[in-house]
Amino acid sequence: MENIKSQSRRDFLRSSALAGGGLMLSFSWFSEAKATEKVAQLNLPEQWSELAAYIKITPDNVIKILCPNPEFGQNVMTSLPMMVAEELDCDWKNVVVEMGTHDNVKYGPQFTGGSNSIRMYWKPLRNAGAAARKMLIEAAAQTWGVPANEIITKTGVLSHSSGKSAKYGEMSAKAATIAVPKDVKLKAPKDFSIVRNSKKNSEGLKVVTGKPLFGMDYRVDGMLIAMIQHPPAFGMKLKSFDATDAKKMPGIKDVFSFKLYDDGFEQGGFDTRSFNELLVVVGNSTWEVMNARKKLIVNWEPTGDIKDTMSGRGGKREVTVPGRLETTSAQFEMMAEYAKKPAQQLRKDGDPEAAFKNAAQIIERTYNAPFLAHNTMEPMNFFAHVQDDKALVAGPLQAPGWMEPTLVKLLNLPADKIEIQMTRMGGGFGRRAYGWYVYEAARISQKLKAPVKLIYTREDDMTYGIYRPMYTATYRAALDANKNLIGFHVKGGGIPENPVHANRFPAGAVENYLAEGWEIPSNITIGAFRAPRSNFNAAAEQSFLDEVAEAMGKDPIAFRLDLLKKAKENPIGKNNDYDASRYIGVLELLKEKSGWGKPENAGKKRGVAAYFCHASYAGHVVDMVMRDGQPYVEQVTSAVDCGVVVNPDAARNMVQGAVVDGIGQSFYGALTHKDGAAEQNNFHNYRMIRHNEAPKKIDIHFVENDIDPTGLGEPPFPPVFGAVANALFKTTGKRYYNQPFLSDIIKS
Repeated sequence: MENIKSQSRRDFLRSSALAGGGLMLSFSWFSEAKATEKVAQLNLPEQWSELAAYIKITPDNVIKILCPNPEFGQNVMTSLPMMVAEELDCDWKNVVVEMGTHDNVKYGPQFTGGSNSIRMYWKPLRNAGAAARKMLIEAAAQTWGVPANEIITKTGVLSHSSGKSAKYGEMSAKAATIAVPKDVKLKAPKDFSIVRNSKKNSEGLKVVTGKPLFGMDYRVDGMLIAMIQHPPAFGMKLKSFDATDAKKMPGIKDVFSFKLYDDGFEQGGFDTRSFNELLVVVGNSTWEVMNARKKLIVNWEPTGDIKDTMSGRGGKREVTVPGRLETTSAQFEMMAEYAKKPAQQLRKDGDPEAAFKNAAQIIERTYNAPFLAHNTMEPMNFFAHVQDDKALVAGPLQAPGWMEPTLVKLLNLPADKIEIQMTRMGGGFGRRAYGWYVYEAARISQKLKAPVKLIYTREDDMTYGIYRPMYTATYRAALDANKNLIGFHVKGGGIPENPVHANRFPAGAVENYLAEGWEIPSNITIGAFRAPRSNFNAAAEQSFLDEVAEAMGKDPIAFRLDLLKKAKENPIGKNNDYDASRYIGVLELLKEKSGWGKPENAGKKRGVAAYFCHASYAGHVVDMVMRDGQPYVEQVTSAVDCGVVVNPDAARNMVQGAVVDGIGQSFYGALTHKDGAAEQNNFHNYRMIRHNEAPKKIDIHFVENDIDPTGLGEPPFPPVFGAVANALFKTTGKRYYNQPFLSDIIKS
C-alpha cells in the first residue's frame, strides 16, 4: 500500500477555477499538493480532464500521459508513461505521450542522469496511475449506484456484473470531482501487462521522419542567433578585441563582451564554466554569425589563479582555479609524481601493511586514462527570451531544477516568472547536467532584449569542456605462499578528482584492504561522463583482478565468484555498498549464457569483466579477433541485474549502446591538451568507433527478479573497458595499461 496525500475539496475547486472551466485535479508525491500560478498557465483544452499531474483523458478515451523527465535517447518518454499506464489499466494503443514542462512541484525532480529516471519515478508514477484508476472506479460507482469494489477495469473500460460498462473517457469529468485517494494498492509484478512488455519508442516515428524535436529545431519569429568566441586555451582570458570588420558583415546585429558570473557570484552545485568573460557575435542566421566571427581581431592574456565561490555538493566554499597552461604529457608526469606521495585514506580493513610485508608475492600494476569528450551528436545550444518581467528558456538539458536557482539570481527574476521548456536531447550522458550554456543564452537575450538562440559549433563544443577527468590508479595484491589473496591496496588519483570508490568490490571480500585517493586541481573543466569515475575504475580494477587470478592459477570468473561468496557469507567491514548475491547472480548468468569454459569455446580469445555502479550490476564477455593486424570485438555476451525491466526493447538498446560506446572509448577515446589548448576539435582528429568496428552480435540477458528497478543508463558501460582489456591480453599476449588501448598497441 502506498500513502498519498489527499487534496481538499476547496483546493480542488480552486484548481478547477484556475483551469478556466476545464476539469483538473493536480497533485504530487514530492511536495504538498497545492494550486500554483503555474497551474493557471497550463491552458488545458476544456475537453481534457486532468486526473493527476501526469494524466489527462478525453471524452473519446484518448489518454495523454505526461513524461516528467527530459529524453536523450534512453527512451524514458516511453518507459515512464508505461508505468502510469500499467496501474491505470488502460489500453496502450490509446496512450499519447507528451513531454511535461518544468515544474518540480507537480512533476518532481525531473532529472535525467545518474541512472535515476526509472528508479526515481517507479513508485510516484505508478501511484498516479493507480489513484486515477481508483477515482474512475468511484465515479462509475456513483453514476451507476453500485459498490465500487464490484467494478473492474480492463484496458480502459470500466464494467459491472449488471452489464453496465463505460470507457474511461465517459467517466473522466466525474472522476475529476472526486478527492484524490489517500491509499492505493499497486499491482504485484506477476500481474503486469504493460510493464515488462516491449513497447515501441513513442517518438520513434517523429525522430526518423525529421520532426522538430531537438533544441536545434527550436525557433520563434524574430529570433536572433548568437555564437561565442571563447579563449583558445584554458588559462587564457579576453584582453581586448576589434569587431570593426565583423560588424560590417551581412546580417550582424551586435558584437559585445560580458561576464557570465559577476565577481563574487555564488555558483550552485552543478554550475560550472570553462571561461567567464565571453565575446559574443549576434546576427540573423548561423552562417552569417559564423562568418562574422572569423573577422574578429582578438587579443588574449593569461588568467592567473581565479577564486570562485561555490555552494552545494559540500557546502559553501572558496575554490582556487589554477591559471597554468596545461599540457597532457606534463599532466601525466605530474600524476606519476603525486602517486608517490602520501594520500588520503578512504578505507582501511585489517592490517594491510603487515599483509604486504609478509607476502610471498606482490602484484602491482598502474593504469592511466586521458580526458574524454562527450561529443554529443547535437552540439550545445539553447534558446532564451528574457523580458523585464519574465523569461522563457528552452532547449536540451538534463536537470532543469538545478538550473532554475541560478537563473533566478542571474536574471533577478522570481522562479515563477521563469519558464523552462525541455526539448529532446541529441545526446547527453552528463554533458547537459551543467547549465553554463543555458545561462549564457539567458544573459545574451537579457542584454539584447530579444529572443536569442545560442549555438556552439562542433569545434566550440569539443574545446570548451566539459570532459571526463584524467585518471591514474595503482593496484597492489599480496599473495601468501599458497597463492591465497591476503591483501589488496588501491591508490588512485586524477585531474581534478580521484576515481576510487572505496567501498565497492573487492572491499568486503579481502581481510586486509586499503583504499587511498588524491587529486590535482586544474582549470580544465570536468563533469559527469556516463558512470562518472566508474568507467575508469572498472577498467583498472577488472584488468587487475584478471592478473591476480592468473597469478593464483584461477579461472577469472571462478576467482571473482570466490571473492563474492566470501563477501556474502562473511563480509569484511560494514560499509560495502554492493549486494554480493546480485553480483554473483550476474556472473553466474554471464558464465552460463556465454558458454564460458565450455570445450566448444576453447579456441576463442575472450575477456570478462563485471561491475556494480548506480545501484545495478552488469558484466560482459568479449570475444576478440585480429584482422589485418588490428584487434576487433567480434561478439559480446552481456548480463545485467537492474531489477524489474520496464521496457525490454529500450533496455536492450541501452546495453547495446553502452557496449559499442565502451569499445570505442577503450580503443580510441582521448582528448589531449598542449599549453591549455585542446588538440582535437572535431571528428577528423578525435577518433570515434566506426560501423565496421562494432561487434557483429551483442547477446543481452537480464536477471529476472521482482526487485524495484535500480537503473540502467550507466551500469553496463564501465565493465566494457575491463572486458576489452582482458580480451586484448588473450588476443595479443600482452597486457595494456594505458587508454586508449589502440595507442599502446601501435607503440608496441
